[in-house]
Amino acid sequence: MGTGREVSVSLDGVRDKNLMQLKKLNTVLFPVRYNDKYYADAISSGEFTKLAYYSDICVGAIACRLEKKEGGPMRVYIMTLGVLAPYRGIGIGSKLLNHVLDMCSKQNTSEIFLHVQTNNEDAIKFYKKFGFEITETIQDYYINIEPRDCYVVTKSFAQPEANK
Repeated sequence: MGTGREVSVSLDGVRDKNLMQLKKLNTVLFPVRYNDKYYADAISSGEFTKLAYYSDICVGAIACRLEKKEGGPMRVYIMTLGVLAPYRGIGIGSKLLNHVLDMCSKQNTSEIFLHVQTNNEDAIKFYKKFGFEITETIQDYYINIEPRDCYVVTKSFAQPEANK
């Protein structure tokens, strides 16, 4: 898996028949367990939740939740984005995030945001490459992991005047 060449990665939607793939990835990638609401939100977000396959092996995923404000535009919340360690650094996370950013630009989306643990410098650097900014710090956001604090990392989208 050398750098500099296009990686053969395919993206697939999450649905009932492959939901276990997302559950297994999350168990390996994240220090928290996700509840049924997380998985229901992931499935209901449609194109905003994807599994990434490298040579037919499921190696990563992005799961989003769509939030509609009363009378306002939609916001997208990235619940999770992760790639298995041996497959990091070759563009899979970027491909997943770029897919969701592309979906945001095609929809009436005001912003996309997520929570990042304050000591997760790799994630903060990754999101900043895509134009995200730290917009808030929340003390004691996490209950069972240290540090407990997180940043809210946000990317806003300009709303076209014709659609207002």
